[in-house]
Amino acid sequence: MGEQVTGIVLAGGRSSRMGRDKALVAIAGVPLLRRTVEIAGACAAQVYVVTPWPERYGEILPPNCGVIREMGRVEAGESQGPLVAFAQGLAQVATAWVLLLACDLPQLTAADLEEWLLLLPHLQEIAYLPRSPQGWEPLCGFYRRSCLRSLEEFIKAGGRSFQTWLGTQSVREMRLKNPDCLFNCNTPADLAKIYDKEAFL
Repeated sequence: MGEQVTGIVLAGGRSSRMGRDKALVAIAGVPLLRRTVEIAGACAAQVYVVTPWPERYGEILPPNCGVIREMGRVEAGESQGPLVAFAQGLAQVATAWVLLLACDLPQLTAADLEEWLLLLPHLQEIAYLPRSPQGWEPLCGFYRRSCLRSLEEFIKAGGRSFQTWLGTQSVREMRLKNPDCLFNCNTPADLAKIYDKEAFL
């Protein structure tokens, strides 16, 4: 199934709450972005990083990882947000399915992804995503490449919200055996929790 999946990892956030670029924060000596790319590579034929700053991450990425420069306010080095970044990455993909991940999921494992992959051949929906009380978790799940047209039309009409767009689509809820895999590392306090957990492993 892996040959039918492309991985897209988004690295366009400002990391304002972390106070430094969280994509470069090391967990067990490995930058978060590289860790996420390597995990995605366990179940995807090709992995791309979409970012406004390709030069920033070139040295930490595996040599077989592609990089897509996110277009937008390039002169300011700013992202237009994850929905637009995803659409730009999706336009470069040829496989039937895309695995979309945020770069800051330190507790996600390749085993989690391999378990989710098993259901893809049986899905009719355009996306397979976890859900929380706040809504869909759009940056940790699978999308059909065929959703690109709908996504581009939504963006062209001024849409920027994943939740709003997904509300118009058919989505299968992903049941998680390990809800901790969705833990985002957004703040120094979040990072401290991960470091504390590492100390007891």
